[in-house]
Amino acid sequence: MRFPLKTTLKIASHIIKHKLLRTPRFALVLQLEPLHTCNLACTGCGRVREYSTNINHRMTLDACLDAANQCDAPMVSICGGEPLIYPEIELLVEGLLAQKRIVYICTNGILLRHKLKEYMASIYSSEMESLIKNLFSENLISEEDAVTIRKGNNKPVIRPNEWTYWNIHLDSTERTHDLIVEREGVFREAVSGIRLAKALGFQVATNTTVYRQTDMNDLEHLLEYLSWIGVDGHTISPGYDYDAAKIDMAKRLGKNPEEFYLSRKQTREKFKDFQRWSKKFSIFGTAVYQEFLVGKRELSCTAWAIPTVTPKGWRSPCYMLADTHYPTYKELLEKTDWNKYGVTTTEIRDPRCSNCMVHCGFDPSGALGVDGKFGDNWKNFKLNFSPRPPRCKEGANVNPFNGVSAGNEHLTGKNNSQ
Repeated sequence: MRFPLKTTLKIASHIIKHKLLRTPRFALVLQLEPLHTCNLACTGCGRVREYSTNINHRMTLDACLDAANQCDAPMVSICGGEPLIYPEIELLVEGLLAQKRIVYICTNGILLRHKLKEYMASIYSSEMESLIKNLFSENLISEEDAVTIRKGNNKPVIRPNEWTYWNIHLDSTERTHDLIVEREGVFREAVSGIRLAKALGFQVATNTTVYRQTDMNDLEHLLEYLSWIGVDGHTISPGYDYDAAKIDMAKRLGKNPEEFYLSRKQTREKFKDFQRWSKKFSIFGTAVYQEFLVGKRELSCTAWAIPTVTPKGWRSPCYMLADTHYPTYKELLEKTDWNKYGVTTTEIRDPRCSNCMVHCGFDPSGALGVDGKFGDNWKNFKLNFSPRPPRCKEGANVNPFNGVSAGNEHLTGKNNSQ
């Protein structure tokens, strides 16, 4: 089947339980941001701008685990900030798994290989020498790395697990991606991390944000390549025009934000082939959300189904907008006036939401049957239980390294070592 049976059944049983209980609003995924700190400042990202005055704040491990218990979502997406900077990331993953949750670790990939090599050291035995030799020959580890791995360690590490995914941010092939993250070498490092993770038996996904400049043909070639190297699935979503990011874009980069973000009409033009892609690649999300993106239907926002908690508290009303923060999940649900926000099939409740079509606002609508139509459940069931698309043979001939690796440098003035 397209997606792992256990994870599919876990999420489905959670939905059915709350439907039977007639719970008016409940969480499917928790966006857990244990820290604001990031080692990048990507063009278009609102986070490092919104929380610039408390960029070094972070949640305690106990607070993170308590937040997961409060909302009791079956899936937790650890994001940020850059979660691999979080000092207790290994213990956080371990604690969430102990709570029997599906865990996605969303990372830009810069520190991924470092964490994977720590895992290798923790399990080292002489039987790994053949693997070490192969990884060295593929330039995924260095001789110095091999020496360190052989020494072993007793550190807490993140291990391969059927409930855990590395989720690596890749916005397109090398040139476009490095331009968006404003640092050369990030794409190559992220892809090396993906290849190493797959070689070590981890589940790996990618997430991509689409902007006005995104070349969808280029992105399709990237997905072909990622399919070929064994990536397990992809989340692809149009970007959101954060006010803080727009101000920064104009002031620091001298760019017009209107030339960067997408309107609804432009989003649907970009995503016109999305349903074809879904047959070719393992794209996460419901069939209903795919219809919404390509313009075959409208959906109402259900941002409450994917709440976000940060060091400041529970963001209200959603991942994109933070009009206020509440100290508990219960207060988020009860005190947020949900009728003031979002877009429905008939009205735009808040002008800031007018162009929003992001995954975390509308994909839950498709899963929960909001604005449901006859046949929607069958469409979602058929997508989930259909055979997983085979490895894309075209990916063997794709060279995604079309940026600094090909001498096609940017004007950022930065590289991955800075």
